[in-house]
Amino acid sequence: MSNSRFYYVLALCGHLGLLGLLIVWNVWLYPPTIFPVAIVLLFYIGPLLLPLQGLLHGRLYTHAWVHFLALFYFTVGVMIAAANREERWYAIAQVVLSIMLFMGSMLYVRYRAREQRMNAQNL
Repeated sequence: MSNSRFYYVLALCGHLGLLGLLIVWNVWLYPPTIFPVAIVLLFYIGPLLLPLQGLLHGRLYTHAWVHFLALFYFTVGVMIAAANREERWYAIAQVVLSIMLFMGSMLYVRYRAREQRMNAQNL
């Protein structure tokens, strides 16, 4: 398995893991009490659905800008872990998955671009 393929799988695992974790967390484990569940899902999970097609197709541009999205989920996870004792382990899982997404997508862009340059030089 090439480096870019490994980091592609790492980014996808982080992204899909975040999707799954946030759905389970906000729908079944700790549903929100202040806002309706649908509103929370729209604002909390909706942004993860935007880059899904580009990530699944391995587009470099999508992997490059998904870093900003991963940083948002990292920050929210750290805040929840620090503030809410009951949901701390779910927030730590969110932090780990957002780091997987961030590192996987960043290194996928790096190694995939390098592989594409090498293939272009060899032609």
